Amino acid sequence: MKILFFYQYFGTPKGKWSTRVYELTRRWVQQGHKVTVVTSPYDKSDIRAVKLIEKQTIEGINLIIINSGDSNRFSIIKRIWRFIIFSKLSVWYALTHPFDVAVASSGPITVGLPVIMAKWFRFKPYIFEVRDLWPQGAIEMGLLKNKLVCKFALWFEKICYKNAKVVIGCSKGMTESINSRFPQIKTEIIPNASDIELFGRGENVSSNEQHKYFIYAGSLGAMDDVMSILKGVKLLNGRNVGNYSVIIIGDGAERRELEDYAQQHHLNNVSFLGLIPKNEVVDWFHKATASFVCFKPLPVLNTVSPNKMFDSFAAGVPIIQNTTGWISELVAETDCGINVLPGDDESMANAIQEFINNADLCKRKAKAAFINAETLFNRKTLAAKYLEIIQSVLKG
Repeated sequence: MKILFFYQYFGTPKGKWSTRVYELTRRWVQQGHKVTVVTSPYDKSDIRAVKLIEKQTIEGINLIIINSGDSNRFSIIKRIWRFIIFSKLSVWYALTHPFDVAVASSGPITVGLPVIMAKWFRFKPYIFEVRDLWPQGAIEMGLLKNKLVCKFALWFEKICYKNAKVVIGCSKGMTESINSRFPQIKTEIIPNASDIELFGRGENVSSNEQHKYFIYAGSLGAMDDVMSILKGVKLLNGRNVGNYSVIIIGDGAERRELEDYAQQHHLNNVSFLGLIPKNEVVDWFHKATASFVCFKPLPVLNTVSPNKMFDSFAAGVPIIQNTTGWISELVAETDCGINVLPGDDESMANAIQEFINNADLCKRKAKAAFINAETLFNRKTLAAKYLEIIQSVLKG
């Protein structure tokens, strides 16, 4: 089977970004399928290009790299322009490249253009994958404000869904949102997954150590609420608790503001490491007592499927998280961490303190986190399920 995958942010563990598509497609290649990924360089990934169009091969995965580039430090106008460039150039491959089934992975929603063209002009089936609810997220966060642009983006979203054979959501919340608006569309859930091969070592043992480490590994951008962590630390540092450090790994538009806040409030136990390769992040997770999953209190962000959570589970590290959607339900049902109230500094401080002072709680929740990685979010199992969906589309 020949699979053509449109995904703007492809990266391997050598980079500092999600490896979802790499982990999926390399397994499909190992099973004898031919996979081509149309992608572009991203400042957090390890994919680079010199020419406008370059072809590379990584572990049997054929890459067509459109050198449009992207960064979440760019202005929204610049990012949208880069999205449009990528989607327009991708149309050529949708119309000329040999394939049986196409997959488009969004956001941004503009990645749907090439597969729609393939459907309309070549009658080729496609799957539309939703990693983030675009444009709903951009509208709720105020990134898209022009009413005409918003209306067009929502119309285009509908076209992407209605022409797809299947829409795959990366979380229960995403598929529920899609089904509530388009009940006739067939949806499946393939969440992000835990890379036990990379992160795993069974139950985390850091709960026995006197100095505790708490890890945040992700973007420092408009969606993320890392400030809530710092405010919790500020409050906690006024109490008599044990020795602990907060390690923040990542970069983004809000990094300067966060660093200024930490310096202003003398949060000497908070360290900003910037971007580091995923295979180096592993070492920090192996030291961690717990990790943070924190997003701004917006309805659309309750549907997220954040890679940092699945990495944490793979390492046997429980989470402290502040969303009120499906992740909150997961924590309550599986005991894999602590839910904190959005915007509540005391709730955040109390959660950190619980992990510092209660070794039995740490061990119990660490074990539950790893069980989630082995069962609910096993990469091998989910890659196989995804491939079955692709094969079913081809069979009609």
